Amino acid sequence: MNGNDEAPAPPRPLPTARHDRPEDRLALHGGTPVRRAPWPTYDKGAVFIHPEDEEAACRAVRSHLYFRYDHRPHQETECGRFEAELCRYFGTRHALAVSSGTAALALALMAARVPPGSLVACPGFTFVATPSAIVMAGCRPFLVEVDRNLRLDADDLRRRWDPRIRAIVVVHMRGFAADAEALARLAAEMGVPLVEDAVPALGAELHGRKLGTFGVAGAFSTQSDKALNCGEGGFLVTDDSALFARAVALSGAYEGRLRRHFPDGEPPLTGLELPLLSLRMDEIRAALLRAEMTRLPGRLRLFHRNYEHVSAALADLPGIAIRQPVAPGAYLGEAFVFRVPGGDAGWFARALCREGIDARNIGSDDDVNVRAFWNWRFAYDTDDVEAIRALLPHTTRYLREAVDVPLSSNLTLDDCADLVRAVRKVAAEHAGRTPAGPGPVGR
Repeated sequence: MNGNDEAPAPPRPLPTARHDRPEDRLALHGGTPVRRAPWPTYDKGAVFIHPEDEEAACRAVRSHLYFRYDHRPHQETECGRFEAELCRYFGTRHALAVSSGTAALALALMAARVPPGSLVACPGFTFVATPSAIVMAGCRPFLVEVDRNLRLDADDLRRRWDPRIRAIVVVHMRGFAADAEALARLAAEMGVPLVEDAVPALGAELHGRKLGTFGVAGAFSTQSDKALNCGEGGFLVTDDSALFARAVALSGAYEGRLRRHFPDGEPPLTGLELPLLSLRMDEIRAALLRAEMTRLPGRLRLFHRNYEHVSAALADLPGIAIRQPVAPGAYLGEAFVFRVPGGDAGWFARALCREGIDARNIGSDDDVNVRAFWNWRFAYDTDDVEAIRALLPHTTRYLREAVDVPLSSNLTLDDCADLVRAVRKVAAEHAGRTPAGPGPVGR
């Protein structure tokens, strides 16, 4: 059985919806919603920021030194200190703070010397920034199926391998680790670099190793909903000094400033042979991120606590297939994603929203979600959506079945209990709308 097959499961009794009380009736049908308070998300201001972080940013503002290359030695700047702390955290030789996660990913591909015009393999389920970064690097996305747990399907990539593929981008999408070890082996076999898009998984680990350290470089974001948040920004990590030097030069270290990143010796190149793309991070953002790093372990524990609470409380619920990690604990926990096999995931997501829980059906026809590959119209020679979906039929099916609920680290256990109640309430009503069938599949 391959990663796109559904495992059969014995039939389970479905819950029965009750309608004798307003709280039992779906809010979609005029009942009382599970919660009325807004579901905490970054765009509503529910961010993990403390007074010490605010003071760090204000200190940088008051310094009037906003550009990362000022009169101070590199190791005394906010960006330099942030990069040193990243190296210690990830156990890597180098780190480079840049303007966004997209920039970090594009720089990694360019610095890995992926030839312009090459194909770069990436999954059909990722944020649009992934194929955009591939295009930014002068390459073309080669889309790969995902399996029922929404991870890049290495078997599909091997079956459809094209000799024009010159790199693989693995994405740890919605905070869940892909099988980075298997993909690193495949990349080595094919003689191409593996670059990790760890943008949505900062701090997550696979078998005790930080995501972002399995490939030649790892790209991360520090946008508002990420584990480190400065509104915009990102960074890359690598052990390859030549790749790092090229990325630094490309990012905008002009007129000898590349040397500041190599205080113990000369850099392996001058940088004059590369274009300057001005993708640097500034001192204010770096100061904010440095302060946040002191609380990163605590935030990661909250993500895990909330996710484990919700997933355990819904593990026995028939009718939904909760996304499973590639290894125990190999996830961040910033999103709760499940599928509604054979059901109406769009209706399920709308019903959850009416119960006071933010939710999206990733593959909805009514909600243009740019995590679905058919909405990356720039990547195709056609505007025929059905023809595009037919390119990755398994991915299309799974995304149409998928419901995505954001889990802020600011959630309380009471918030988590609201989510559990809402999913159970909607699932009970959903069971009455669809024919009885097998219980959870692909679990």
